[in-house]
Amino acid sequence: MDHKGKVALITGGTKGIGYGIAQALIKLGINVAITSRDKASAEEAAKQLSQNDNRALGLEADVRDYESQERAVNETIKTFGKLDILIANAGLGHFKSIEDMTVEQWNEVIETNLTGVFYSVKASVTALKRSKGYIMTISSLAGTNFFAGGTAYNASKFGVTGFTQALMLDLRQDDVKVTTIMPGSVSSHFGGRSPEEGTDWRIQPEDIGQMVVDLLNMNPRTLPSKVEVRPSKPPVK
Repeated sequence: MDHKGKVALITGGTKGIGYGIAQALIKLGINVAITSRDKASAEEAAKQLSQNDNRALGLEADVRDYESQERAVNETIKTFGKLDILIANAGLGHFKSIEDMTVEQWNEVIETNLTGVFYSVKASVTALKRSKGYIMTISSLAGTNFFAGGTAYNASKFGVTGFTQALMLDLRQDDVKVTTIMPGSVSSHFGGRSPEEGTDWRIQPEDIGQMVVDLLNMNPRTLPSKVEVRPSKPPVK
């Protein structure tokens, strides 16, 4: 399928999974806008992606702020003329027992990982209905596989998975495709981990990028609405 000239907006696109997806989409000829709460990081990542051909745009935006998401969508459309793909990727984690979890940390995880996805989709949906586009949310296997110290993160990703499946039912008759991707262990800086730790077995960001490409290339009559992704051979505990 020819995707050249399409436009994607990726929240949290300066590193990790978001950046891996951006790289894959750029290779397809798709124009990409990436967001970060840090303007300099967004602009530098866009510069690296575009290689001076003006096909990547770096935007300062915070998924916890709805007006910020509206501005990001409007700026993307102003720059590239439309919006075809939303990748709701931005996320963070605080991993602590309920006794140690502060109210502020709980709110930060839920507002970023769950409410932030709602804000990104809400700000984009009119443009995506117009283009008959595609929404992908990045959930996690932590949305179904729970663990001690994961109260906030597990709850947020459980919510993202449920939100996205209901969203798919809301939009399928409008020809807007919706998928949630649920990765397991990914080699990235997430949770304060060095991406070099265990790179021989963890999923790489570019693997998720390839999955996004595969989903975009799926026959329009077929929709993988929820995709679980695991390392093929994790170490035995």
